Amino acid sequence: MQLEIPSLLITDDDEDLRETLREGLERRGFSTLAAGDGEQALEILQSEQVHLLLLDMYMPRLSGLETIRRVKQAFADLPCILMTASLDERLAEEARRARAFRVFSKPVPLADLAGSVRLALQQTYGWPGPARHT
Repeated sequence: MQLEIPSLLITDDDEDLRETLREGLERRGFSTLAAGDGEQALEILQSEQVHLLLLDMYMPRLSGLETIRRVKQAFADLPCILMTASLDERLAEEARRARAFRVFSKPVPLADLAGSVRLALQQTYGWPGPARHT
């Protein structure tokens, strides 16, 4: 399946971080949507085409991990990347069991995040990825 412009759903209750990620990922050739928490992300997934979900661990209403679990029930192949300021082995193992594509410790360098997004899209959809931008 070849994608023209992959759509990423950025889910984080920190509006400033959400906007920073949106701007950086859009500069790298991705289309973005944004959600303030896991419940809102689930609502967006019902009405919009999303190729990858990028989400924070600790948010109101639903944690990032619980959101991934629910997403995987409806969209088993949707790659999900989890970000957290408090990464430990227990959380990393829970994320693996929930089938997260990758878990990042915050703050995440944008280049690393974009590289992981490209890899997830390539592995899931065979998409080669946009040209790198600095």
